[in-house]
Amino acid sequence: MTPEQFSFFADLVKAGSGIALNPGKEYLLESRLNELARSLGLDGLDELYRKARHEMTPSLKEAVVEAMTTNETYFFRDQHPFEALRKEILPGILDRNRPGRRLRIWSAACSTGQEPYSIAMVLREHFPETAAWHVEILATDISARALEKGRAGRFTQVEVNRGLPVTYLLKYFKQDGAFWIADEALRKLVRFQQRNLLEPFASLGAFDVVFCRYVLIYFDTETKKAILDRLARALRPGGVLFLGATETPVWLPEGLAKEVHGKTYCWRRKDPAAADA
Repeated sequence: MTPEQFSFFADLVKAGSGIALNPGKEYLLESRLNELARSLGLDGLDELYRKARHEMTPSLKEAVVEAMTTNETYFFRDQHPFEALRKEILPGILDRNRPGRRLRIWSAACSTGQEPYSIAMVLREHFPETAAWHVEILATDISARALEKGRAGRFTQVEVNRGLPVTYLLKYFKQDGAFWIADEALRKLVRFQQRNLLEPFASLGAFDVVFCRYVLIYFDTETKKAILDRLARALRPGGVLFLGATETPVWLPEGLAKEVHGKTYCWRRKDPAAADA
C-alpha cells in the first residue's frame, strides 16, 4: 500500500465513520481492503483504489467504511456493567418511571446484537413487571451487515459460548441446526436501526440508559468530545451512560457525574428535580 493510497482511504474512513487510522495501521487497512476488492470482483487494492478515486458511488463508500468497522462483541461483555444495571441502576429508574410505565435503553454501536439481547435478558429475567410496560431497546450500528445478523437473532455455537450462561441459552434461545435463534419475545424487545454516531441523533429521543462501549477508542479527541456531548443530551435527567472499561473520558460534558458501582464506572445525567427534592 502506497502512502497516497493509505492517506486516501484513511481520509475516506474518517469522513464516513469517524474512525481514525493513524500511520502504522497500513497492514490492517491493506488486508481488509484486499478482501473487499476480491468480494467486489476486483483484482486487488490497486484496482479498488482507482475505482474509488474515479468512480466513487455511495454504495462503494459504504462498503469501504464497513470493511474497517470492528464487530468484536459477545454476550454480557465484561459482566460487571450488567450486574450494575441489574442491582443498582434499573431499580431506581423503574421506581421513577413506574407512573408512566415506560423504559428506553439505547445500545449504540451494538455490532451483531449480543449487547442489546443481553440487556433484554436482564429485563426478562430480573424485572418481569416490565412485560406490561412500554419497553424499547434501540440497537444501532453503522454496519448494515452487522445489523442484519442482529435483527435475525441467529448465532453460532461459538458465539453463544462467549459469555452466555447455559441457563439463559436454553431459556431464551432455540436450536436450529448449527445455530441458536433468540426467541420471538426477546427479539421484539430490541429494535435495530442503522445509525452513524457522527450524524445528529436528537431525533432518536431521550433514553433512561445508554450503552456506548468500545467505540470511542477509535475516534480522535475532538470527535470523542462531540459524541460524548450528544450522548449526554440523549439522556433523560437521572439517566445513565455506560462506556467501555478502557474508555474513562478525560473530558466530560457539563451535567454528567461519575458513579462507581462495584467494578463498574458509569456516568449519570444530573437531575435538577431530584437535587431540589
